[in-house]
Amino acid sequence: MLRPAVVAGQFYPGQKENLFKTVESLMSAAASEQPAIALMSPHAGYIYSGGVAGRTFSGVKIPDEVIILGPNHHGRGHRAAVYTDGAWETPLGQTQISSVLARRILEECPMAAEDSVAHRFEHSLEVQLPFLQFLAPHASIVPVCISRMPLEMLLQLGDGLARAISSCASAPLIVASSDMTHYESGEIARKKDFLALEKVLALDPKGLYDVVQEHKISMCGVLPTVVMLQAALALGAEKAELIAYSNSGDVTGDQSEVVGYAGVRVF
Repeated sequence: MLRPAVVAGQFYPGQKENLFKTVESLMSAAASEQPAIALMSPHAGYIYSGGVAGRTFSGVKIPDEVIILGPNHHGRGHRAAVYTDGAWETPLGQTQISSVLARRILEECPMAAEDSVAHRFEHSLEVQLPFLQFLAPHASIVPVCISRMPLEMLLQLGDGLARAISSCASAPLIVASSDMTHYESGEIARKKDFLALEKVLALDPKGLYDVVQEHKISMCGVLPTVVMLQAALALGAEKAELIAYSNSGDVTGDQSEVVGYAGVRVF
């Protein structure tokens, strides 16, 4: 099954040449490829968050397989929806689904299910793909769209992902797709976002879940990030670093109501 691009021309350029040049311009030329177990990367329009995403991706070595975890903004489909077959398309071309890895994930994660409905209109996973296609055009992916479930189940999902990854000859990269605080002033957004980022950098999935709930932080990808952190810990992660942080007001010049963006490498 081919999933066509649904936000090309909206979140990122819809023409191949323009998209290639845009992604190339967002990459950090000075970055060296560092090993990583996982990343957290934003998913807004490239004009706003593309710089953070580009710096994040350009600083790591992309393996042959990538698991992309994204939030379900539309509420359709299964709460842990795994896309298992076919390919995803952007103007840069088609990226194959790693069906074998997808099936391993389903075997190890009983709370997940094969489901394409949740992915049909979801942008949070799609906007990560051009960066991967630019850096590792032959890599394959497993998209997983995550919606509401209790913390215990999120942690179990992370543990299951780690077991699936451990069975691979070469470890896939995990990418958690998340923006940070939505529609608050730049000052408030930064304070709230760094409360959440403190837990991300401490590799504390439960702490992240709790602080987002306690302080009402509108971090839309908190659930995928909790899963990512739990999986990374099970895979031996010891450290995390903040690659970049910005907000939409840095582009518009208006800090009265912004969306925050952060890029993190876990290793």
